[in-house]
Amino acid sequence: MRLTTQVHDRDNAGLVYVYPVVSRRAGGVSVGINLNPNNACNWRCIYCQVPGLVRGKAPGIDVALLERELEGLLRELVRGDYMQRHVPEGSRVLKDVAFSGNGEPTSARQLPEVVRAVEAVLRRLDLLGRIEIVLITNGSLVHQPHVRQALEALAPIGGVVWFKVDSATDAGLARLNDAHTSASRQRANLEACARLCPTWIQTLALALDGAPPSEAEVEAYLDLVRDLVARRMPLRGVLLYGLERVSHQPEAPRLSALGRAWLEAFARRIEAAGLAVRVSP
Repeated sequence: MRLTTQVHDRDNAGLVYVYPVVSRRAGGVSVGINLNPNNACNWRCIYCQVPGLVRGKAPGIDVALLERELEGLLRELVRGDYMQRHVPEGSRVLKDVAFSGNGEPTSARQLPEVVRAVEAVLRRLDLLGRIEIVLITNGSLVHQPHVRQALEALAPIGGVVWFKVDSATDAGLARLNDAHTSASRQRANLEACARLCPTWIQTLALALDGAPPSEAEVEAYLDLVRDLVARRMPLRGVLLYGLERVSHQPEAPRLSALGRAWLEAFARRIEAAGLAVRVSP
């Protein structure tokens, strides 16, 4: 299979937990770790591309198998010809290992153990410190002890968190993420996460029924950014991206991508509020 930014199939390498993708946000090849092969998540984002998504949490993880799969694929990428056979020219650089699968990775109770296994593999391949380890999360479970343990283990080995904030209002969280949480809980978890591990806010902006986010939604988001900056929260910035892959949720026909101009205008407003922004239309 030829990898593209549009195709992020979790089974494209024929493995249980590990898969390669070309990531437009990472700017090269990202090796994904899927801790939710059961397609279970505690949120149901309306833009989610996972078919057969169900409410739930990650199953028990075979950490030894995951470690073997990760080492095997990384060896093929850095020492074999996998890049030449499967990756478009111009994207043939290994950028990171990312916890990003078919559900919320922090729902895996073995997450701290998995982080240690990833560290061991990267040490053996002399990749530790040369590539990032990214945890892509909705942040809803940061207050749980096993997640905090994992964040504490990630920080010293080059780990970074991409923390989802698609909306800063209760109504927006319900509408976009079908999340049983509140904006205040989201904020508390974001602050706790940023104190434990280097953290980016990641935000997907889309049009719903042809309309972009309302000015009230935009201002609530900017108010959050301003307050986080005023309180000197140690955030790296915002990863702002648009809709690219096809949703497998019932709302899919109602969704459409916003133009580059809208995203860049929003990015300028975020920058004016005090955080750096990377835009991926």
